[in-house]
Formats: sequence, structure tokens, C-alpha cells
Amino acid sequence: MTRIVIIGGGPGGYEAALVGAQLGAEVTVVDCDGLGGASVLTDCVPSKTLIATAEVMTTFDSSYEELGIVVADDTPHIEQAARVVGVDLGKVNRRVKRLALAQSHDITASVTRAGARVVRGRAKLGGPQGIDGTRDVIVTAADGSETILTADAVLIATGGTPREIPDAMPDGERILNWTQVYDLDELPEELIVVGSGVTGAEFAGAYQALGSRVTLVSSRDRVLPGEDPDAAAVLEDVFRRRGMNVVGRSRAESAKRVGDRVEVTLSDGRVLSGTHCLMAVGAIPNTKNMNLEESGVRLKDSGHIWTDKVSRTSAPGVYAAGDVTGVFALASVAAMQGRIAMYHFLGDAVAPLNLKTVSSNVFTDPEIATVGYTQADVDAGKIDARVVKLPLLRNPRAKMQGIRDGFVKLFCRPGTGIVVGGVVVSPRASELIHPISIAVDNNLTVEQIAKAFTVYPSLSGSIAEVARQLHTRKAAGEA
Repeated sequence: MTRIVIIGGGPGGYEAALVGAQLGAEVTVVDCDGLGGASVLTDCVPSKTLIATAEVMTTFDSSYEELGIVVADDTPHIEQAARVVGVDLGKVNRRVKRLALAQSHDITASVTRAGARVVRGRAKLGGPQGIDGTRDVIVTAADGSETILTADAVLIATGGTPREIPDAMPDGERILNWTQVYDLDELPEELIVVGSGVTGAEFAGAYQALGSRVTLVSSRDRVLPGEDPDAAAVLEDVFRRRGMNVVGRSRAESAKRVGDRVEVTLSDGRVLSGTHCLMAVGAIPNTKNMNLEESGVRLKDSGHIWTDKVSRTSAPGVYAAGDVTGVFALASVAAMQGRIAMYHFLGDAVAPLNLKTVSSNVFTDPEIATVGYTQADVDAGKIDARVVKLPLLRNPRAKMQGIRDGFVKLFCRPGTGIVVGGVVVSPRASELIHPISIAVDNNLTVEQIAKAFTVYPSLSGSIAEVARQLHTRKAAGEA
């Protein structure tokens, strides 16, 4: 029987384990924290659970008056503008941890039920491939004891950890990384978020909705510099309108505790003061002390593992998946990389990873969902595409729900009208991007999208409307 050892139990690891076991291999998963990895235990599942509470708060705060909802309370009339709904952060975080742990247990049950073995410990490669084509994997248990596993193939799916700035080291109390925020029992009164990428923007928006006064520090000229510029502009406008202090083009050089407060010093000498600071300045891959290069695994300058489109590393019989590869820091991509690795090694039918069909979502309010080619690709001349953007303000369902911010944008090839990308900015954009993902993955045309029935009224109607506009322009022969 083919022996496969998987190092790391995140989405890349556990999805690979399920496929390997289903295809008849003897699979061992080595994990030190619990199956699900950071995605389930400290990152994706916990953060989106927290954001779910924040979303309810935002929806209520921004819409209840317009929708005619009356809140009866004892707030004096002169203070009626005061917040009438609050949050118990300790209770929220206890729910976050409970759901994350339950999800981890469910994944463990699924993996073991499929026939894979789970071993608790830390693993590293034992050196180059043996003359018989196998590799040793050295597993160190919590008590320091070592076990050697022999594998015909190894998958490395060890993920990443929050990047730290030497002069802004987290203490778990006032200066935090994103794995530590779930230990808070009380809502930060004044939160400084350093980093305006996806993680920083999501947490900044969530804590603002929960009631914190938030300052978001961005080293670039706008929030979400890696996202669609129109989408980022909408989100930044929403942030500012809701009272967030967005500090652009400012790099944080240090963060230190001063009594019960935190002072963040910027590169231009300015000092920001708050009760808490969240450092969201990226992640580094977990590739240290794994004997990778000594075993023939090539690393990039960033420390990530080099892989090809079927998840192979430079070392025979060694594959890698997930954040440790530096491809896309998405659970869905990690899972796909892990599955592809197993399909490839075990000789099953496999399609190489195609990043232009990957859909992703930023869980802010409004959400930002994207798939395929981007506005940056069009502007840089990487692809010739027609573009139409339709504001949600024109959508009847959006009007009914009090939705003012957001849009649908589609990219299609001139001549053929084949859909090559899209952006949705709206509540639940993560759900609305799916039909566009199907179109991109299957080379559907704007004509086909336009002719498909949509429910009236619905937010998805805007997707069909954009497709109709692109089809009309294509038929008219516009450039």
C-alpha cells in the first residue's frame, strides 16, 4: 500500500488526507494544534464568526430607522442618537472558540472515518530521498520523544504565522496579533489597527461595528491595495463615513505600552494613542526547522516553498499546499492544492491549478468578492477586455433593503463576449460571486449570462443587467 505522510492539518492537509484515503493510500497526518489548522482554530473560522456578529450590528445601526424599525428603551430623548444596541465581547469570543473547536473535531472525525491516521506532534523531513524512493519523516511528540515514519510521498501543509515587527511585539493583552484577539473579554475602547490589507480591513470594520473607536494605519495610499481600486474606494468611503480614522501613507515603526494604553509611532514621527493595538502586517510561512533545503526542497527568498501547478516541490515525492507555498492565502486554494497533490501522486485524473478561476472574498461590510482577471490586469494590458460597472443603487432589492454602497463589475473579451472576471461589492458578495465564477470557469459569454433567468427583485439581477449591457456594447461594436 502507498504510504503518504501529510505534515500539517489545515485545509491543504486534511483535504489531501481525505482524497488520499479515498484513493486507497495509507495516510498519516502529523499535526500539533488540531485538525483544521490556523484556518479553523485562529484565522478564517474565528474571524468570520466574529464578523457575523459585527454584521448584525452594522445592519441594525445603518438601516433600522430607514426601514421603520422602532427601538423602545430608556435612553433620554436628548441622547437618542446614542447607540441602543451593545455587544458582550466575552460572550462573542466564547462562541467563536466553541465553534472553532467543534469544527476541528468534525474535521478530525471525517479524516479518521475515511481511514487516515492522525498523529500529534511536529514533523520534519529526514533528509534526501532513499535509494528505494521513500523518505523518512521525523515526528517529535510533546514529551520530546521521536518517531520515524517512512513515506512514499510527503505533503507539506504547515501554513503560516503572523509576521511580527521587532519594536511592536504582541503581548497578548494590549498589543495583539490576529490569533490573540479572541482572548479579550471586553471590547477595546480605542483600537489601532496596523495594516490595511485583508486582515486589517476585516478586523477594523468588525471592531468598529461592535462599538470600538478604530484607527486604521495604512502604509499605502488606500486601504486594500491589492484589491480592485473601485471596490477599495467604496470601502474606504464607508469606513470614513462610519467614523473610522483612516491614516494613509503612514508606516508604523513601533508600538509600546504606556500604562493601560498603547502608543504607536509612525515613520513620520506622529504618535497615535489607543487602548489596544492590533498588528495585521502579513504572515510568514512555517518552513523553519523542517530540514527542507537539506532534503532538496527549494525555498523562495520569502521562505515559501516553490511548487509547480500540480503542487510538486523541487524534491521528488515531496508536495506542498496552502499558505506555506505563497500562492494565494485562501483556504479554498490550499484545499485544492492538497487534493491536486494526491490526485497527481496516486495517478488519478488531475487538472493543474488555474489561479484565474479562483474566487475570493474580503469579509468587510460591504463584502468585496472577485474572480478571474482584474482591473489591474486590464489597465496593465495583460488582457484586452470590455468592462461595465453597475452601482447597486439602481437595484430594486438594494433599495428595499436600504443598501446604498456597492456595485457589480464584469470583464469580458471583445468579440467573443466570454466572461473573464468580475467584482461584486455588496452585502453577501461571497454568495453573489458564484455565478460569475461558474461563467469564468466554463468560458460562458455575457449573452448566456444575460439570458439566464434571475429572480425579481434580487441583488443577482444586477449581474444579469451588467451582462446585458456588455452584450449590447458587443453587438453595437463599441471599443
